[in-house]
Amino acid sequence: MPLITESSYQPPFYLFNGHLQTIVPSLWREVPDVRYQRERVETADGDFLDLDWSRLTDRTADTLCLVSHGLEGDAGRPYVRGMVRALNKAGFDALAWNYRSCSGEMNRLLRSYHLGDTDDLDFVVRHALSKLRYSRVFLTGFSAGGNVTLKYLGEQPERVPREVERAAVFSVPTDLKASSYHIARFENRVYLNRFLKTLREKMRQKAALLPDQVDLTDLDLLQDFPQFDDRFTAPMHGFKSAEEYYEHASSGRYLSGIRIPTLLVNAQNDPFLPPTCFPRDAASHSEFVFLETPSDGGHVGFGEGTPDGEYYSERRAVEFLTAEVPG
Repeated sequence: MPLITESSYQPPFYLFNGHLQTIVPSLWREVPDVRYQRERVETADGDFLDLDWSRLTDRTADTLCLVSHGLEGDAGRPYVRGMVRALNKAGFDALAWNYRSCSGEMNRLLRSYHLGDTDDLDFVVRHALSKLRYSRVFLTGFSAGGNVTLKYLGEQPERVPREVERAAVFSVPTDLKASSYHIARFENRVYLNRFLKTLREKMRQKAALLPDQVDLTDLDLLQDFPQFDDRFTAPMHGFKSAEEYYEHASSGRYLSGIRIPTLLVNAQNDPFLPPTCFPRDAASHSEFVFLETPSDGGHVGFGEGTPDGEYYSERRAVEFLTAEVPG
């Protein structure tokens, strides 16, 4: 029954609520001491993925940890770079991969990325194993990336390569439908509007690239995720509606299939997450899903000390991934 009833996370005094714990790390954190080497890989469907590697220079690591970013994020975000820095410090190579359209260049196809797209994650895992033949692989992910990671591990556990041994994910909307409405509440509109701004801009770029395939009529009238996903995300990725997309892509329905030790940390004051994103019942019936629900942390926050220092999410991930007995 891997329910972690106590968490050691304590926010610094100046981050005294969930909104500050979310916003300050996003806007004011810098992690300059990470150097990436970018690799572009071609996918079987004629598209590409940009992978950002941070490999140890003094020796060849036998362990790789993949980092999956959040919605409209990329490998350059401070929370990704902070995790990469912590993983390197722990002796692991790190690979922060960028989803289609998230690396600074629009992808080639009509499809882009979505929160249930596990095929690209599987492709990246297998590419990394074929390239450098690691003996162990760990997975980490934040928010949307955490959802993709959990779904990947649970939907078809038999296809997950045997080298993938553990995972640690943070701030995960395991119920996408409920989350899509929760973020539209008045107190959360600042977050929603920021996401919609970048999503609309990407649709304009996509229309410029593929003018015969993208209709931008009333784009600026779409006011929330269900409207945007029903109009664009779902049909672009083979779903009949946003409702079908959310049902298919929500990681909560796949938790019972996970067969490797996996840590899920969702803060109780996360402004993005409704109550259904704290899957206590699923964790209590699982041998592998360890659910930790600290009272504080915000969304992809978990800052400690100064904004630029090490964060709880990074310490906790390394602790879980390296523990002799997970928990």
